[in-house]
Amino acid sequence: MIIPTLGCPSKCAYCWSSEVGSPIMSIDTIKETVEWLKSFRNDPVTFTFHGGEPLLAGAEFYRKTLPLLTQDLQHLTPNFALQTNLWKMTPELADVLAEYKIPIGSSLDGPQELNDLQRSEGYYERTMKGYEIAKEHGLQVQFICTFTSYSVKFKEDIFNYFRDNGLTLKLHPALPSLRSDEPDKWALSPQEYGELLVYLMDKYLENMNQIEVRNISDYCRCVLTGRGTVCTFVDCMENTFAVGPDGSIYPCYRFVGMPEFIMGNVRDHPSQQDLAVSPAGRRMRQYKEYVDTECKGCKHIRYCRGGCPYNAIAPTNGEIKGVDPHCLAYKRIFDEIGDRFNKEMMGSFGLGMMGSQPGAGTGSRPGIMSLMQKMISK
Repeated sequence: MIIPTLGCPSKCAYCWSSEVGSPIMSIDTIKETVEWLKSFRNDPVTFTFHGGEPLLAGAEFYRKTLPLLTQDLQHLTPNFALQTNLWKMTPELADVLAEYKIPIGSSLDGPQELNDLQRSEGYYERTMKGYEIAKEHGLQVQFICTFTSYSVKFKEDIFNYFRDNGLTLKLHPALPSLRSDEPDKWALSPQEYGELLVYLMDKYLENMNQIEVRNISDYCRCVLTGRGTVCTFVDCMENTFAVGPDGSIYPCYRFVGMPEFIMGNVRDHPSQQDLAVSPAGRRMRQYKEYVDTECKGCKHIRYCRGGCPYNAIAPTNGEIKGVDPHCLAYKRIFDEIGDRFNKEMMGSFGLGMMGSQPGAGTGSRPGIMSLMQKMISK
């Protein structure tokens, strides 16, 4: 993950990752990153540009950066992704990104009035303007929707907005903001998040031909393959790193700007072992060991891995006091998927309720098996 800046022109009410006055990463830092990675590891790598707002770096930054990462690191078969609010998207920038076919993630919290209430006045219009430019240049854009303690009350309106506009729905729960005087004001509780996921699963199953709810697809893959298939549910330690604007290396983009989580700097070309033995690296290893002990009796441990380490340890100033606080929500949806799938399987073998059909859930409700068939066919 490359974080060109923590600066951002938006002022989202629940933001936890932007930083006023953050510098822009220099091309020299990119060059040092390339030199570091030439001998760091030989695994294929995906570079995700994140922030803050990564498009603040400008077209010239990407015009120079993308060839450096592509040509000088061919042995890593690099892929790219970018997360942006699209406000700074221009035809020039879109041309540069389109040359490398970079998929874009952006953010919308639903209909304009609701979105702008949470993300700042004028956000929706500026994002959609950038979205149109991106589409005109052949760029693929998908949106992430953040559900807060406020917007969850309008979950049906939000689902209908994404469905009716032909948009894939990927969602995040709002976290307590470490940069706010009222950190819990917008945060979605684990209980609410769990109920929201079950609600959205039902809505997804009823509307499979009109929308994809990415989270539900990902959770199904986790349960039915027995392994984590998305960022929150993989063993990310020692496999994911983030480079901040000044070249500092962190365990993940979420930790960028937090000095206590600096593992090293690209200018020193640290080895995997160097990063692992840093104080931040040791803390991440301790969290992994904590999960192995604390969650060993949980049937979901193979693919959940305690959830997101940032969610677990950043709010407690690095102290390891528990797993991801959304554990309750994860268990809720994982259990629901597993239970429904088992009932459908029993019904398909004639062991369930009379009249059950393969792929059907309880009563006439569409089932998990139908969703799995759709996912396999894609």
